[in-house]
Amino acid sequence: MVAARLTAVVNLIDPIDEAIARVPERIAFVTGDQFVTYAALGDAIEHASAALVANGVTAGDRVALIDAAGTLAIATVLACARIGAAAAPMSARATPTEIAAMMKAAACGPAVVAGIDAAARVREATGAKPLGEEILTSSGLTPAPRAAVSEEDVSVVLFTSGTTGVPKPVPLSHAVLGGRVRGFTAIDPSSMPTVSIVCVPFHHVAGLIGVLVGLAGGNTAVLQPRFDAGEWLDLVEQHRVQRVFLVPTMLQRIMAHPRFARADLTSVQMITYGAAPASADLVARAVDAFPPTVAFIQVFGQTETLGAVTALGPDDHTAGRAGSVGKAMAGVEIRIVDPVTGDDVPDGEVGEFWVRAQHTATTGWVRSGDLVRRDAEGYLYVAGRMSDVINRGGEKIDPAEVEAVLRAHTDVVDAAVCGIPDAELGELVGAVVVARAPVDPEALRAWCRNLLAGHKVPARFVFVDELPLTELGKVSRRDLRALLAP
Repeated sequence: MVAARLTAVVNLIDPIDEAIARVPERIAFVTGDQFVTYAALGDAIEHASAALVANGVTAGDRVALIDAAGTLAIATVLACARIGAAAAPMSARATPTEIAAMMKAAACGPAVVAGIDAAARVREATGAKPLGEEILTSSGLTPAPRAAVSEEDVSVVLFTSGTTGVPKPVPLSHAVLGGRVRGFTAIDPSSMPTVSIVCVPFHHVAGLIGVLVGLAGGNTAVLQPRFDAGEWLDLVEQHRVQRVFLVPTMLQRIMAHPRFARADLTSVQMITYGAAPASADLVARAVDAFPPTVAFIQVFGQTETLGAVTALGPDDHTAGRAGSVGKAMAGVEIRIVDPVTGDDVPDGEVGEFWVRAQHTATTGWVRSGDLVRRDAEGYLYVAGRMSDVINRGGEKIDPAEVEAVLRAHTDVVDAAVCGIPDAELGELVGAVVVARAPVDPEALRAWCRNLLAGHKVPARFVFVDELPLTELGKVSRRDLRALLAP
């Protein structure tokens, strides 16, 4: 059985306050050409919490936050926690329509914090001027006391990635998120900090957790607000980065960069990757391309599980397990369930991934919507998303199967598949393809017919220079459907 749910009441900011007190002169994070110490972060949090209270924010309120990773975003999240409110980080690139919809879904109050690049969009969405960088240096305000919070009080509201529709708010309590972060508080003022790079968006669970656990451990984070492979290589070299989290698309683009072969990556000790499927071929190439001292770890989870619940360790990467997302992590229970009957399926069969753990956003079993299979040794393999399955006249088609066949064609660099509406059959298979050279759609159909049942062969092809991706690097199914629309 999984251990009892976390019950210790801990404000999310407590472990970060402890780090500020113990290593005030250490660099907390680097953003651009700014090196922000723990003491400076503490000052920014003090100013921001006082400014939020002065602008009417009280315990229990939810504050929309539209900014990339940096001092304003980090200080706002922690200042909200200190006063008992909850920040709701959103994409720094969100449109006014998206901002308004997410604020409504998360029940945000009128106070909004936004970076300078997002201020105009916030005014269009809300009709009001947002709070900005001025809250970090506010003077003449009464310091805000730390609020007493209960176990279930919300500390942060995250949003699901929204690859197929409008992002859904996921409230995270102080007990769950604060307890998760507190697990990384082993601070030794006499030792050198671990340097990590955070290049996934701050509003995503991997970005937020990456920043918070780094701060709780008294370590240093190099922030890259918007991923670029060339800049990433520069930052890793310049700051001697040791630990990395990447989405598979990022990993692929790093290795494809012209400077990759010449880059000094000898400081890198660990590369953790996840948040989207990684092909066995990509993983094998990465293990071969990076220095042999780099440990690779694949993780699998989602916003509702507060990140990783399974892991594929370094040894498994050299033991023929590439393509698996590993086994359940300590303290995590899993089930593979027939989504229709609710019965557990035998090993080797595909079912919905269910998970139960202390650090999930809600108690009980979380139904992930992911389709997986488990082999006889307990290793898990992702088979797709339930929402992505194509229903062609009652025949169920897994997009990943068709994508793998298309990628095996010598003229195809990458491909993504989704269902397209059809008056007779409900859905047909549509494919968006990145090709190395002009390719005849009929030749691709013939290729697919040799390897797939006829109902799985794409009815429509669209050729593009690159696949549409979300900020996190996942394929955007919503944009795929727009590309394939007649």
